[in-house]
Amino acid sequence: MAIHKILFASLLIFSLIQSIHGAEKKERLFKDLEKGSLEVTTKPSREGPDVVLDAGKDKISITWKLSSTGSTKEAEFKTIKVKLCYAPPSQVDRPWRKTHDELFKDKTCPHKIVARPYDKTTQSIDWTLERDIPTGTYFVRAYAVDANDHEVAYGQSTDDAKKEKLFSVQAISGRHASLDIASICFSVFSVVALVVFFVNEKRKAKIEQNK
Repeated sequence: MAIHKILFASLLIFSLIQSIHGAEKKERLFKDLEKGSLEVTTKPSREGPDVVLDAGKDKISITWKLSSTGSTKEAEFKTIKVKLCYAPPSQVDRPWRKTHDELFKDKTCPHKIVARPYDKTTQSIDWTLERDIPTGTYFVRAYAVDANDHEVAYGQSTDDAKKEKLFSVQAISGRHASLDIASICFSVFSVVALVVFFVNEKRKAKIEQNK
């Protein structure tokens, strides 16, 4: 009985902590972040009106720095988190990519690119599109994060309407060679195991008959 009370109390405390943590998250809204505090630019390895980048192959050169107009919240900047974000055309009829003003619900930028300590000078990275990036249209956003890991400001490579300077990505299709090899090995192992099983069963049957 005492154990049940301890477990119940533990669950209650855990629920309260989660509620408080959730409430803190819900208070943080995207519209409250300082907009344009960071200047973000992207340059894909291949460019053109009809160019579609290949996941796992093509690269994007990304640069970010403090905006030329500065930021009223710069003193709070501790880390810059750069993320790959879905543009509106790739969010249509996809609720799991939906934009929400509440940051803890927002699904616009799920793909992490890099996180670095804040430096007001120009920073850059040549990032290879990861193999698991889905087909879609994208832009890049950089969040300035404070000591509590809360977003306080941002900048992005596109305009407010998210229509300009976008780029398209084609996901990897078909099976990878390593998967084919693994599949073949598994099939061979299965056949061998089956043969060994039948041989053992046959031997057991003969032993039983001899008895």
